[in-house]
Amino acid sequence: MQDHLLLVDDDANLLKLLEIRLEAEGFVVITASSAEEALQLLRNHQVDLVITDLRMEGADGLELFTQIRHFYPGLQVIIMSAQGTIPEAVSATQMGVFEFLTKPIDKAALMESIRSALKQSGASQAEVFEGWREHVVTRSPNMERILNQVRQVASSDVSILVTGPSGSGKELLARAVHEADKDRHGPIVAVNCGALPEQLLESELFGHVKGAFTGAVSEHQGLFRAAHEGTLFLDEIGDMPMPVQVKLLRALQERRIRPVGSTKSETVDVRIISATNRDLEQDMREGLFREDLFYRLNVINFHLPSLAERQEDIPLLVNHFLHSTEAYKMGKVSSFAPAALDVMIHAPWPGNVRQLQNVVQRTAALATTPVIPESLVRDALTVEDRYLPSLSQARLQFEHDYLVKVLRLTSGSVADAALLAQRNRTDFYKLLKRHKIQPEKFKNSKV
Repeated sequence: MQDHLLLVDDDANLLKLLEIRLEAEGFVVITASSAEEALQLLRNHQVDLVITDLRMEGADGLELFTQIRHFYPGLQVIIMSAQGTIPEAVSATQMGVFEFLTKPIDKAALMESIRSALKQSGASQAEVFEGWREHVVTRSPNMERILNQVRQVASSDVSILVTGPSGSGKELLARAVHEADKDRHGPIVAVNCGALPEQLLESELFGHVKGAFTGAVSEHQGLFRAAHEGTLFLDEIGDMPMPVQVKLLRALQERRIRPVGSTKSETVDVRIISATNRDLEQDMREGLFREDLFYRLNVINFHLPSLAERQEDIPLLVNHFLHSTEAYKMGKVSSFAPAALDVMIHAPWPGNVRQLQNVVQRTAALATTPVIPESLVRDALTVEDRYLPSLSQARLQFEHDYLVKVLRLTSGSVADAALLAQRNRTDFYKLLKRHKIQPEKFKNSKV
């Protein structure tokens, strides 16, 4: 696909010369003789990069840049000037201008700047995608291929397994599948199969009747029934306990579920999408995952690439995450410096999209200038690389989540929750106090 460049200069001869040179390099070039004309062209054309003169009649190149940054925040701008001074160049780059070139323009320097800028041109103009895929931010050919396949299979009832590294966006893809299926009118509901102990996970999936076990003070619908005529997303399916795997396989085979403690089965119409970052085939060989369940779940497989394998998406994602921060909404930050964006494009990102989002949020919160500098990004990446929660921190987080879950299951009854957790009531109250959890907030709660 050819890149589209917008050239802006009130010198008609130079404009024509640059147009010829850049078209010879394979670019699609459109031209404007003023900032006002350039903005009009941007409203009606797809543009990947703007190259503008600094001194022009009417609005100058910096004013044009300011307008572009406001209306097309991911679009990179290169400024040229015959009268440019070092202070002006410094000021322009601090504002977020990608490059400041002095005339006469050196062809090699111009081409190097253009190629570098195009790598960072995240979202020159917001692309309008169909609603079902609006949350999957990408221009990666690999991801586009996957999304095309999603469109093809969305209307079928086949089970889908989404694989890929942690933080690569597996739940977002599952939601895209659900949204693309126009025949299903139920909701999509999700559960993390590795976050709950066996008894709670079984109850969460299939529901339970009142009195089914200690602490079951009322009937619980379960996610299969909650997702009727919709989609059930089973995240971290590789961590599902073996006894629950057996019940899940039976439910998929029979299209019926039986709540815990019930003698009656119920028909359910649910599409299953599961996800894992584990090697399920290796788990099958080691006896950790049922082979028959694997083939039931893996009718269609979508394998998501790591963020390092889709570098072209990084500028898009950076702008997407930046625009959702409070600092951006309040006008405290406007963009990342080109050098900062370049660091992010070439970072390894072991935590994938989730880690990128953390870095954007952290740097936006700590920035003291509208254009977030390279140094802040490097500091954030160092913090991310070094961060690992201690065992006690991880245990406290699990303990908090577990307490919330049992209180929801028991509608806020501390006595029943303590029984379900197999702890005496005094100890249970101490745990609630430690985590500052108020049980009354869970009265009559639905799970």
